[in-house]
Amino acid sequence: MPKIFNVTGVCRPEAHYMVDLTSRLEAIKKMVDAGDYFAINRGRQYGKTTTLSALTELLKKQYVVVSMDFQTLSADSFENEQSFVAAFANELLDAVEVFPNGIEEQLLAFVEGTARINSLQALFLVIKAWCGKLEKPPVLLIDEVDSATNNQVFLDFLAQLRAYYLKRSKVPTFQSVILAGVYDIRSIKRKIRPDEDHKENSPWNIAARFRVDMDFSKEDIAGMLAEYEADYHTGMDTGEIAAAIFEYTHGYPYLVSDLCKIMDEELPGSQGFPQKSDVWTCDGVGEAVKRIVSEDNSLYESMLGKLKTYPELKNLLQELLFNGNPFPYVMSVSYIKDAAMFGFIRNENETAVIANRIFETVLYNHFLAEEFAENKLYAVGASERNQFIVGGHLDIRRILEKFIETFGELYGEEDEEFLEKIGRKYFLLFLKPIINGVGNYSIEPQTRNSERMDLVIYYRGEQNILELKLWRGKSYNERGEKQLSGYLDYFHMKKGYMLSFNFNKKKTRGVKEIVLGDKILIEAVV
Repeated sequence: MPKIFNVTGVCRPEAHYMVDLTSRLEAIKKMVDAGDYFAINRGRQYGKTTTLSALTELLKKQYVVVSMDFQTLSADSFENEQSFVAAFANELLDAVEVFPNGIEEQLLAFVEGTARINSLQALFLVIKAWCGKLEKPPVLLIDEVDSATNNQVFLDFLAQLRAYYLKRSKVPTFQSVILAGVYDIRSIKRKIRPDEDHKENSPWNIAARFRVDMDFSKEDIAGMLAEYEADYHTGMDTGEIAAAIFEYTHGYPYLVSDLCKIMDEELPGSQGFPQKSDVWTCDGVGEAVKRIVSEDNSLYESMLGKLKTYPELKNLLQELLFNGNPFPYVMSVSYIKDAAMFGFIRNENETAVIANRIFETVLYNHFLAEEFAENKLYAVGASERNQFIVGGHLDIRRILEKFIETFGELYGEEDEEFLEKIGRKYFLLFLKPIINGVGNYSIEPQTRNSERMDLVIYYRGEQNILELKLWRGKSYNERGEKQLSGYLDYFHMKKGYMLSFNFNKKKTRGVKEIVLGDKILIEAVV
């Protein structure tokens, strides 16, 4: 069977095109060798399960590895201490092939409910006895611990692990414990006694910091593509395509694999991409991006669902996306910590930025969709869409002219604070139905701030650069023209567009064309 790009379940090198995990696994093994207890907290579909599976195989040579998945446990398993002990003992029996004399019988007694004492304390006494009889140190790996994090029984279990960790110089216990999930277990609090609500501590404050980078680098992606190229001989420049994929994903493992899967399985034979050699180009990456931001998958569903549970996240993300307001990347701020934990943002020079350009577009689309039904600008863009498509090409000038006219009619009397806050969002609402299904857009991250945002509009293989900005006087506008001209050089283009939101009462609305060197700039003022 030929290899494929896998986006479901565990990736296996004999069956799937994969990034080489060797350096990551060796870094994690060093933590295990050092006796660290730690958690691998990353967003959904970040490769945690694949990493644990590969780590299990690596550690088996030196350790007795107990690998569990709490996702397989039912809700009843966490109902009380006895049910959890029975469930954990059963998982331990499944995970370990051979037990020393007497240990298996004691674990079975927990499972069958025949143990004289069925408690966490009793369970850990059996585990202590088992660890003491092993020839190789035991390591405990638990995946999908999120399913248990809100449960007091699980927190009591962590407290037992902590207690044995603290006295491990005197009693046998696990060499290392690794817990994998989305939520940061270190922040979970456990009541010391049920009647003392104000006294809490963390049962996992022994955890070492996990600093292993699980993002895929450009080099990682290029190595995976080189393996694919050796099989299919497409003629791609693996370094160039890896850089293009990284540009959109910033190395988020699921997004990298899904883009490659779309390019390998969906694009060949489609319009504009008759052969595999046509697919593995920057145009092919762009087409795959257009498809991935429009698909409905469990990753997006999980992330967007968090916006309902954590309303502060929504405010943060909208400020970053539409208004360009900077936020320091300070993990003591709860909404920053939550946004990072769920994979929405990353740290760039101690400033919070959206994790990658695909998430940006998905979030833009989601927030805009919330206003589709009620926004009149969206309705105008949708109803008059055909007038903006001329000979199969997108006429940006006509779009700007109609936007200025409609925006002035609907919002011309609003105050400056309102207009400044909604201006860029409302242009995107106007643009969305015009390019929907055929085109796509992205925001250039290096230009997004409270005053300026560069929008790249893709339509049928063509790119248009549009700068959205606030009017801050003539000299500022002239600097903006030069910035846009330089940006056009970057994209090897001769024509660009600028939309300025001017709150001067004496302003002149409209669209004009100016020549700047060898560039033509179409400037619109609203």
